[in-house]
Amino acid sequence: MAKLDKKLTEGEWAIIHAVWEHQPCAAPTVKEALEDTRKWTYSTVKTMMDRMVSKGLLKTKRIRNLILYRSAITCSQAQKNEIVGTIKRAFNGAMTPMMQFLLDNGNFTREQLGDIEALIKEKRKQSTGKMKR
Repeated sequence: MAKLDKKLTEGEWAIIHAVWEHQPCAAPTVKEALEDTRKWTYSTVKTMMDRMVSKGLLKTKRIRNLILYRSAITCSQAQKNEIVGTIKRAFNGAMTPMMQFLLDNGNFTREQLGDIEALIKEKRKQSTGKMKR
């Protein structure tokens, strides 16, 4: 998979979600998938998808007159890039202030907080295991 080095725009997020759901797919399929949320013309969708190919976000395969699009990145890669970029911009890359902000401003249920605690405990076990090696 390609390494993602650019932040996706809001429109690119919409398109890549549709591609992940329907790949391989043609531009009309993506336009149809987005009709309820975006009132884009076919040419807008096609232009954006072609630009995403140039950025390395999508790959194409031509079958006669049909161009099929596939994602060149995984959902996890796109999410990681988005979150890492946000943490760098908003918190100078510092994780603890970011976590404090989320805890102070999130409306977490007891169950969600328990899930977060369990994730932290598991991560702590993993990092302790790595230090002993």
